[in-house]
Amino acid sequence: MTEIGSAYQAAEGFADVLAESLSRRGVAVTAWHGLLALSPDPPVDMPWALNIWTNPRELPAPSIGAAADALRAIQRNWGFYPFDFAGRAALITARLPPLKPKTLVFPCAAPTAHLGAWTLLAPDRLLASPTQTSPFVNGAVAFAEDRQGPPSRAYLKLWEALTLWRDTPKPGELCLDLGASPGGWSFTLARLGARVVAIDKAPLDPAVAAMPGVTVRQESAFALDPQQEGPVDWLFSDVIAYPARLLALVQGWIASGRVRKILCTVKFQGETDHASAEAFAAIPGGRLLHLFHNKHELTFLWGRPSQSGRAMIEPPPIGA
Repeated sequence: MTEIGSAYQAAEGFADVLAESLSRRGVAVTAWHGLLALSPDPPVDMPWALNIWTNPRELPAPSIGAAADALRAIQRNWGFYPFDFAGRAALITARLPPLKPKTLVFPCAAPTAHLGAWTLLAPDRLLASPTQTSPFVNGAVAFAEDRQGPPSRAYLKLWEALTLWRDTPKPGELCLDLGASPGGWSFTLARLGARVVAIDKAPLDPAVAAMPGVTVRQESAFALDPQQEGPVDWLFSDVIAYPARLLALVQGWIASGRVRKILCTVKFQGETDHASAEAFAAIPGGRLLHLFHNKHELTFLWGRPSQSGRAMIEPPPIGA
């Protein structure tokens, strides 16, 4: 039996991309359990993983009661990862304390309750990790959606990113929204009370453009000079661009010293540009994540260090 030191959950449709990323990091994968890559190696930060099991252990489960007892002996809250043996898993779940994830109402903060993850590798064998990187069961987050205001559903990944960051623009703060059209992100930022400069060659939805605090500039995000635009509280970008080009833009803004916080979507066209993703991940003070609401893209978060030197973006609890 191979010891399991970590497990990485891919988002639906992105197991191949996660496998490529693990291989580039030199992380061995001994087996796949559905979308869960099992590795004998210690856990490492892995942006393409929707969730990382940081302390997995195999437990005997000779009976339904024994399996539930083994989990309860470790801690209270467990999220189940479903793949096989559904009937037996349901009986075990019924003997555990109920876990009922709530639909979130934005703006909000991610849950802080301690949460573990488990699955059945065989009818008589559990894999359980008391710690994981996501505060949500299987990395899945559900919001009470706004189906009337935003002109697109792109706002959901912005909601998710800000919820995980545990921070939002405050009333009066200045936000640049690059690639703003049709306006889903600008709508969200304006609703928070921020001052929004929406920048895109394409027009903004008229209802968003008319919102208080929104200024529209129909020009290229890549033609901006940070020294002419700053100081800026938040730089947002959901612009469609090659990752290497977006990386240069982000590095330029950070080097300028004219922005406090950055949140942008790194979008991949065709094959995944792993080299650019790794360059984003290496930026000091940043985090790179694959959100539940991301597609073939990653979300980059960056905050200028505080006066104490403490980074504004907390790293995921790898190795906890």
